[in-house]
Amino acid sequence: MFDGLDAIVLARAQFAFTMSFHIVFPAFSIGLASYLAVLEALWLWSGREVFLTLFNYWLKIFAIVFGMGVVSGIVMSYQFGTNWAAFADKTGPVIGPLMAYEVLTAFFLEAGFLGVMLFGLNKVGPRLHFIATLMVAVGTLISAFWILSANSWMQTPTGYAVNDAGQFVAADWWKVIFNPSFPYRLVHMVLAAYLTTALVVGGVGAFHLLRDSRRESARVMFSMAMWMATIVAPVQILAGDQHGLNTLAHQPAKVMAMEGHYQSHPDGAPLILFGLPDQARAKVDYAVQIPNLSSLILKHSLDAPLAGLDTVPRENWPPVPIVFWTFRVMVGLGFLMMGLGLLSLWLRWRGRLYESRPLHCFALAMAPAGFVAVLAGWFTTEVGRQPFTVYGLLRTVDSASPLAAPAVASSLIAFAIVYFLLFAAGAVYILRLMGDPPHAGEEGPRGNEPSHAAGITPASGVATSEER
Repeated sequence: MFDGLDAIVLARAQFAFTMSFHIVFPAFSIGLASYLAVLEALWLWSGREVFLTLFNYWLKIFAIVFGMGVVSGIVMSYQFGTNWAAFADKTGPVIGPLMAYEVLTAFFLEAGFLGVMLFGLNKVGPRLHFIATLMVAVGTLISAFWILSANSWMQTPTGYAVNDAGQFVAADWWKVIFNPSFPYRLVHMVLAAYLTTALVVGGVGAFHLLRDSRRESARVMFSMAMWMATIVAPVQILAGDQHGLNTLAHQPAKVMAMEGHYQSHPDGAPLILFGLPDQARAKVDYAVQIPNLSSLILKHSLDAPLAGLDTVPRENWPPVPIVFWTFRVMVGLGFLMMGLGLLSLWLRWRGRLYESRPLHCFALAMAPAGFVAVLAGWFTTEVGRQPFTVYGLLRTVDSASPLAAPAVASSLIAFAIVYFLLFAAGAVYILRLMGDPPHAGEEGPRGNEPSHAAGITPASGVATSEER
């Protein structure tokens, strides 16, 4: 049944499928953990019950998102041994310790404080509980640090040597960890996580404002989300630009694919806005372009020469159509996010932030945009690295396990069935939670009631808004 299929293509499809499901959960949980820490800090500082109400509201959602992220991440690690055994063998001395550091420093930190964060507000007191929340938020950032360090090393490998067995080993761990693309990739991903969370929170707030614009909890979450979009979206665009310049220096073929530059441009390259890349003919059909703008963006000069894929051996070309379009989806959504933030800023200044239905509809429509942008950016990064798993050093065809196509296809089908059933159920449940508005006295997991936790006690020293 599957004899005509390529086992490597199926293995890549399986990893892409499971990764696409997984990455949306860490992207959401990183931002949501920090948002929860901010909410609890504001509650401790101000004593306003609305912040505790929102904390308990989003805490339930965080617990589900965190659990789904852990489950989907465990599955991915098994694929290194099943479908990518050659990759695991050759890069294990470098990638293995980085993944282990993530478990030891981040996952244990998150898991150790997660129980206190979820169930301990009435048991340890607000101040200690805030420390637990803060530790979980820090843990998510440390996790991103190590995972992105490992991935960035695969993109821009440095600090390595090759032993007699043909394995990559660390010659300088500092250069391995802090490889050339890592700082740019870390900043870009963390900002993407914060934007993703802001858009979801803003979308939920907008949904409830459309139903009742006087609801205080909806106003607070919508206002906080719009401030985040207003501030972070322009910063993300600048960070993305710097990341692109770094990619041009270390992975030029990826940038050529992103720009659709099959041919070199000695007198300045155009910025191709849209078109249909044809890999076989090495041409972008129906191109809509702005002359010389690509040279201005990438080289800061209108007539700066830019090399094209005609300078790269054809067997080293990435799949240009995928990279070309996913890059444009990511950038286009980034500018829409900035537009949402600027529109909210203008309406805030006009005093219509909570009454503008067009703004609320815009924010609601943009709620899933962060997830789409994260996926598009990840596809751009990973597909653009092809045909290598370790850029320029280890090819994808030399990284796969010696498996037959039917074996890989069977596991891919099994993953697809299980993932769609389980994660669809989880997504529906999360949407149902979001569909109910936050209300005064909102309970967290297992009944963290604000009326008990917020009273003045020797442990907390915090008063409820009624007592104030």
